[in-house]
Amino acid sequence: MSIEKSHPRHRRSGIEFEEERAWVSFYQRVSRDPAIATEVMIQLESDSEMKRTHLALYLCCKESLRQHKIRQVRNKRIGQFVRWLCHSLFVRPWHSLQKGLRHGSDIAVECLPEAVKEPAVAQVRRLVRDVEFSAARTAFEQQTGQSVTDPAPASAKTQSVPGTKKARATA
Repeated sequence: MSIEKSHPRHRRSGIEFEEERAWVSFYQRVSRDPAIATEVMIQLESDSEMKRTHLALYLCCKESLRQHKIRQVRNKRIGQFVRWLCHSLFVRPWHSLQKGLRHGSDIAVECLPEAVKEPAVAQVRRLVRDVEFSAARTAFEQQTGQSVTDPAPASAKTQSVPGTKKARATA
């Protein structure tokens, strides 16, 4: 008796062998790719006999899709945290700085030293109140022909700068 007759081997055809290799590759790829897991699961759900034959593959697909969903939820939470962190570190301080600068300009102006008062203005005011100066002014105005009741105060006349339009108009 020959060895071949004592051990009858079932010889698979090339198509059956390739089909087996395809199913094995699905087992390997469904855990990495949720799109393939979805397609294989749809195919297995459409044929109950095929689902019964490849029940482990069907369960692997379900597990792969469940893990994918968990990863998506986790990634969404991480993304929300990163957005919140970036907003807190960069956007809020920037807006606060802009708001502070907007209102800070008023504060900065108030912090500036007061304008230096011209000592001549104070002297003119004192002289206008002085009786002796008032008498001398009246005498001068009578000589030049101006009236004593001129509505423009003496301080305004002394503050005008020669060469400007305002100084020419008053002169």
